[in-house]
Amino acid sequence: SQYFEIIERLKDFDAVIATGSNNTSKYFEYYFGKYPHIIRANRNAIAVLTGKETDEEIKNLGADIFEYFGLGCRNVSMCLVPQDLNWERYLNIWHEGYKQYAQHNKYKNNFDHNVSLFILNKTKYMISGSLIVKEDPSIASRISSMHYQCYDTQKGLTVYLTDNKDLIQCVVSSDEIEGIDTFRFGHAQQPKINDYADGVDTMNFLTTI
Repeated sequence: SQYFEIIERLKDFDAVIATGSNNTSKYFEYYFGKYPHIIRANRNAIAVLTGKETDEEIKNLGADIFEYFGLGCRNVSMCLVPQDLNWERYLNIWHEGYKQYAQHNKYKNNFDHNVSLFILNKTKYMISGSLIVKEDPSIASRISSMHYQCYDTQKGLTVYLTDNKDLIQCVVSSDEIEGIDTFRFGHAQQPKINDYADGVDTMNFLTTI
């Protein structure tokens, strides 16, 4: 039997599973919204820092930032941090643990490009030899860079994560966060069998069509 077929025009289908950008997903919703569907858009992982992390926890978080750069929605692209976070400590630990990425050709090309872009645009940023960090409200960040936003209260943190749940694939943290499912640092790319992408059980969807 034939499982896959390439066709010029979609017709006579029962359901739709589609993946694309945030912009593309709007068109998918428009065309396929009346059919049973799973439509995936852009998502990223977020790390929540308290400033009390151990050196080992900081290094483990580096794995979530560096190891699968540019390859998926479980990469940490933003940190939520307290106002007084000692960024120098975090950047130094990440650089010592992951400085080999500065020798990776494609990573280094992105790193150099982004530094040049930020300088030309007079963007404020912090830098180690392998990572660029800047304050930015966008959850998605460029390869070799990471965004951050500051939080003041635990309640404000929870509200932010809840309000942006459709843009977040997973949250990593050393502490539990009330009402939010979290992963330990270093485990963003190690989902359990029931940690469904976008919170949707695809197999259950297929069996109920």
